[in-house]
Amino acid sequence: SAFDAHGNAHGGCDILVHSAGATKGGVFPDQPDADFQDGFALKFHAAVRLSRLFWPSLTAANGNVVMIVGGAARTPDPGFMVGGAVNAALANFSKALAGQGLMDNVNVNWVSPGQTETDRLQQLLADRARHENKTIDEVRAERMRGEGIRRLGKPEDTAALVAFLCGDEARHIHGTGISVDGGATKGCF
Repeated sequence: SAFDAHGNAHGGCDILVHSAGATKGGVFPDQPDADFQDGFALKFHAAVRLSRLFWPSLTAANGNVVMIVGGAARTPDPGFMVGGAVNAALANFSKALAGQGLMDNVNVNWVSPGQTETDRLQQLLADRARHENKTIDEVRAERMRGEGIRRLGKPEDTAALVAFLCGDEARHIHGTGISVDGGATKGCF
């Protein structure tokens, strides 16, 4: 298995970062159960299984776990129910896992990136531009205005926070979710 291959090649795991793909959007009640099942399998169940597999190694190493949890966990949207439900479950699991981490000396946090310049976002912008007969730049500008942000995030923005959370300087940050969204989240929590 991939787990065995990793253990044989690297001798264990001291950092686990779980970042899974996207769930499907859709409108209730027309969205099929399969979309919910696929979303939970992709993000939630995979995170649970990986955490369980690597936990003994993480415990031995006084390691770190960082889950990438979509912002939909805090901002329910009727057009993105699957993503909201899956990410809320993953945030809840992360907080509970942090409680176990206190007992086992494993630091657990989660990061919620906002709109980030990825291939997936570029495809979404292009699809919307085609659908609305606009340029990609127009759609990007509308998205930033709608989010109330100055720029879209870069993968490096999220990576820098994840790296920090896995370092000794962040050892007292535990059981915490942090947004990396350029100020798009308007609430305090």
